[in-house]
Amino acid sequence: TILRNFVNFTNMLVVFDLDYTIWQPEMYQIDGPPKLVSIDEFQGKQKRKSRSPPRRIPNGSNSHCGKVVTDRRGTPITVFDGASHALSEINRLKKEMDLQVAISSRTDEPSWAYQIMNWLVAADGTPLSKCFDPNLIEISYSDKARHFESLNRKTGIPFEDMAFFDNEYWNIQSVSGLGVKCYHTPNGMTKEDWNRCLEE
Repeated sequence: TILRNFVNFTNMLVVFDLDYTIWQPEMYQIDGPPKLVSIDEFQGKQKRKSRSPPRRIPNGSNSHCGKVVTDRRGTPITVFDGASHALSEINRLKKEMDLQVAISSRTDEPSWAYQIMNWLVAADGTPLSKCFDPNLIEISYSDKARHFESLNRKTGIPFEDMAFFDNEYWNIQSVSGLGVKCYHTPNGMTKEDWNRCLEE
């Protein structure tokens, strides 16, 4: 099992999709490139004449500088609680074992995704960009099986020692054919998804 490999300090690779697995909304759903805004601006307090109530600060992890990541219309972009938890746990485990972390994404806007990774943080305060090996980021429209073949070549880690989280079932079907242990996250990554990976 994945847990047994963790316990035995086996070299492992954990791979995450980005859109609607790590964060929401997906890049194709937002208006324009992401930006950082102050909490006051997000809540609309800077408009003195506004009579509307302040906007609620969204749940989920936001930026490490205390601001909110949004698109041009003010739609917040946040990390799913389960993804935030899993990445923090992985950051802790990496201090004790040979564990690598990668991305396999077909996001519509790669440059926006890179910017968001610099701004959003995991539960332990680590920017998402620091949670992944920069040499193990696969972002392209290729079939995700091709992403994993590339990751296998780069790391030398067997497919059966890889775990993959993705919200799209057809990606799960494609990658599982290689022997990768796959976890479907149709509602964004949850703590239960991570715990299932450890227990199975």
